[in-house]
Amino acid sequence: MLGLLVNDMEQKEIEYLLKRELEELLMDLEDHRIDQMVKRAMRERYQLLFQLFRRVASEQECIKYMPKRKEN
Repeated sequence: MLGLLVNDMEQKEIEYLLKRELEELLMDLEDHRIDQMVKRAMRERYQLLFQLFRRVASEQECIKYMPKRKEN
């Protein structure tokens, strides 16, 4: 496990960057022109970025970006 010390300003910047990336991925996942294999990789990336986002964002912010559950 690694540790990371950041100040408040750096935390806000990380939070902002992750939000923008999560929003971009959500938008691209809705695009019907993108191949399913690519979308699967995008969903995996979304999961990873969301895990990082949970470490720096408030619970209220996390709820906004919580991934949807897949239905069978």
